[in-house]
Amino acid sequence: MSETRSEPEIVPGGQSPAEDKGHPRRWAILSVLVVSLIVVVLDNTVLNVAMKTLAAPAPEGVGASQSDLAWMINSYTLVFAGFLFAFGVIGDRVGRKRMLLGGLVIFGVASLLSAYASTPDQLIWYRALMGFGAAAMMPSTLSMLRDVFSAKDFPKALGIWTGAVGIGGAIGPIVGGALLENFWWGSVFLINVPIVAFGIVAILILAPESKGRQARPDLVGMLLSVIGLVSLTYGIIEAGDRGTWGDIEVWGTIGFGVLVMIGFVLWERSVSYASLDMKLFKNSRFSASSAIIALTFFGMMGLFFFMTFYIQIVRGYSPLETGLLFLPMGAAMLIFAPASNAMVQRFGAKAVGIVAMLLVISNFLISALVLDIDTSVWVLIAQFAITGIGMSNLMPPAMNTLMSSVPKEQAGVGSALANTLRQVGGALGVAVLGTVMAQAYRSEISDAAPQLPEAARSDISTTYGALESGAVPPEAAAAVSQAANESFLTALHTTAYAAIAVAIVGIIVIAAFFPGKARKETQAPESERATEPALSEV
Repeated sequence: MSETRSEPEIVPGGQSPAEDKGHPRRWAILSVLVVSLIVVVLDNTVLNVAMKTLAAPAPEGVGASQSDLAWMINSYTLVFAGFLFAFGVIGDRVGRKRMLLGGLVIFGVASLLSAYASTPDQLIWYRALMGFGAAAMMPSTLSMLRDVFSAKDFPKALGIWTGAVGIGGAIGPIVGGALLENFWWGSVFLINVPIVAFGIVAILILAPESKGRQARPDLVGMLLSVIGLVSLTYGIIEAGDRGTWGDIEVWGTIGFGVLVMIGFVLWERSVSYASLDMKLFKNSRFSASSAIIALTFFGMMGLFFFMTFYIQIVRGYSPLETGLLFLPMGAAMLIFAPASNAMVQRFGAKAVGIVAMLLVISNFLISALVLDIDTSVWVLIAQFAITGIGMSNLMPPAMNTLMSSVPKEQAGVGSALANTLRQVGGALGVAVLGTVMAQAYRSEISDAAPQLPEAARSDISTTYGALESGAVPPEAAAAVSQAANESFLTALHTTAYAAIAVAIVGIIVIAAFFPGKARKETQAPESERATEPALSEV
């Protein structure tokens, strides 16, 4: 098998890898990659605040139905998650800079088309095209980061990258809310175009090209990964939308996706040119980090999805105000994530990971024990800020271990795997916790408001839709509204307890497999540690 080393390993001036300080423009490159990353993450959340507007008839919106609105979000997620891994592998082969530029072009064109879509179907397909471009971009940002930074500086750069993910997700609703208050709905997509144009120019000027191994392409493995992930993600999304796992379309597509992914694993183990070296999973720290990434996003994305309903429907905050409430989490991640490396070096990955997971659990505990219809807004602000601190000291060490476990020439594979775990874990969290909440809500509202039509009992949005449409008699509206709020809060508390159970599994994984504090006298020289980094080196 012939392989080529990525450019930064050929260090100018005859330096050894241990003396490598990375690319001379590495911090400027990081800033450009962060901008490219933020536009992807921002677009994942910005659409949420435009739903009500898009449901309105033209010209205010596009007359989207509830199903149309769901697929405007899901088409992006489905294509994004399905192609992440394959595009990471392709980027290693054809060039990560080339892959990032191609993804930016596709994303920018799709954003422009989305802004001027005239029907729901058009917008759904354009959103899918945006997901295609985002899937090409996302792995490249992280693999290029690994390529231009030395082993010593990579954890700090990764912390900044992680902080950008947090701030991008937090400002999405803020940007969307502000645009909708001043412009038409298409502005939430049109805003991407100048950002993409800036990113393309800056990357062309600043970023070097790098490639990974040039072995025989694993076409079968990539095809299996796309089919398996698309099928699995589709089934998970459908389960979340329907609030049930019993439909044949749900368990059938999930089952098919699982079978295809099993085929992917067997294929990867049988060929010498596999896209993903399955022997990596024999490394307990690599496997533990993979599990933590998936488990963390399972709990966080699931519960935060429903916190949006709590803030907007139960508490009555506007989309812009909702975005501002989420901002402390993103700000905390941006501030604390770059310092996570120093925390791990001082206290050890196990101690930092356990404390970080406990901080994340505190968010779930507040949701389970404190949140009520009149909880102080300062409690919400503190809740999100604490969560951001926990995430900022949990994700960078896990991501660094995963990325450091693969050779530099396969950085795109590591990046794609990490981001696939995030996307599938988050989608699974929304689906599973969504089912828990839907069942708890239906049980509560059926007893509290028996006068509600059956179709209005599936979740709080259908109940409020019935109230707004006049399906509930005016004399019963107040009682039904109160019953809906109380039922939703009870369901939210139940869902939070389920998220706590998942997070406890995460603590067990950290305690069992994350390393403790490394003793200085036993640490290997940096030149040796650069070849086989461990989690404690984050």
